[in-house]
Amino acid sequence: MKIQILKSKIHRVKVTGADLNYIGSITIDEDLMDAANIIEGEKIQIVNNNNGERFDTYVIPGKRNSGEITVNGAAARKVQVDDVLILITYAFMSLKKAKSFNPTIVFPDEKTNLLK
Repeated sequence: MKIQILKSKIHRVKVTGADLNYIGSITIDEDLMDAANIIEGEKIQIVNNNNGERFDTYVIPGKRNSGEITVNGAAARKVQVDDVLILITYAFMSLKKAKSFNPTIVFPDEKTNLLK
């Protein structure tokens, strides 16, 4: 049996952009992606603390050390610039492995979205 558990979390980042005319996804500063062990194309859940929206998309890398968090495509309607988000990825693994697995959780600077 495999279960789905928390793999990575970027806790409390501010939206820096919302691009309705992009084909989809969320653009995340590549430094944040590396710190949280998130890869390009990975499925990600977005939780908007400002309005309660929860939705899934996939990740594309943004410029390093930029603090960029841009929600693209139709999902751009679910956020506004400066909304606070929690970004979550999950992994499937055996119950035995899940019991000893430690997720990666990143707490960036809330004003700049940069690593502390």
